[in-house]
Amino acid sequence: MTFRNVRGSGIRSMRPLTWLVGSAIAAAVCLAPLSVSAQAKAAKADAAVSGATYVGQETCVGCHESVKLAGLHAIKADMKTPAGGKGCESCHGPGSKHADDPEKVKPAQFGKISATEASAYCTSCHVSGEHAFWANSKHEARNVSCQSCHNIHNPKGDASLKEATQTKLCASCHQAIVNKVNRFNHMPVRQDKMACSSCHNVHGSANVRMLKAGTNIDQSCTSCHQEKRGPFLWEHAPVSNSCLVCHDPHGSNNDRMLVAKQPGLCQRCHVSARHPPTVYDKFVQQNSQNANKITGRSCLNCHQTIHGSNSPNGKAFLR
Repeated sequence: MTFRNVRGSGIRSMRPLTWLVGSAIAAAVCLAPLSVSAQAKAAKADAAVSGATYVGQETCVGCHESVKLAGLHAIKADMKTPAGGKGCESCHGPGSKHADDPEKVKPAQFGKISATEASAYCTSCHVSGEHAFWANSKHEARNVSCQSCHNIHNPKGDASLKEATQTKLCASCHQAIVNKVNRFNHMPVRQDKMACSSCHNVHGSANVRMLKAGTNIDQSCTSCHQEKRGPFLWEHAPVSNSCLVCHDPHGSNNDRMLVAKQPGLCQRCHVSARHPPTVYDKFVQQNSQNANKITGRSCLNCHQTIHGSNSPNGKAFLR
């Protein structure tokens, strides 16, 4: 048996040694297929043309003068890059048979093979770090290949992107989402202070919606907005559920990127409060002191600590 201190609790908990052994075995089982898969992909890239041998990049450039490597792939001093390795043949496979008969024998042509096969060549090298979850990711499952977003010969943006910016590239598929960036309140994407990859790992993630931080949407948001994280003595139910209950993280025409204007947003849930429970009409504005609840910050004029409160008297999230 082993003993483990529970951090911050002052309590010693006990877990059997078999639990730790089981966890190690489970991790090994999960990781083993990845290494085998990577080896298989590497072997596939080397055998693009059966029986062919490597002839060197100079032979390739003799015919394909206009095709050049760009970006990090072109660093000859780094032996891990195509330029530092076998050049063109690092990705397209050995080219001796293609050089002997260019018309009949073709090397790997990424635009003419399936997305899964095309990505297999890239993931023979790009298999760790932010690319570790590419297999079975949402993009991979939808037949998006590496070549759908990247062009290593004629890139227009950083990281060999096919477009000048991430936002423009993502908009080629996610037009409805990217359009929200042009709304009145938005993330600072238009100011180049953020990009889609600031929150999302487009190559795959263990999180929901390919988010980079945390294990859910709230943890991703609070990785920046830490003052909203809690835990609070008095918690607001929508906040505990998801930030998306009240906010649209990509942009909104309402203040603070809210999904609806005040007080209508609060009245979606609070339909039987001590205040007028329905949308305020002209009669209320002219004949009731409650009319102040639709001006300025509306409900937040009084309930300012709306994300949660640690005050002993903060049940109503008052200031």
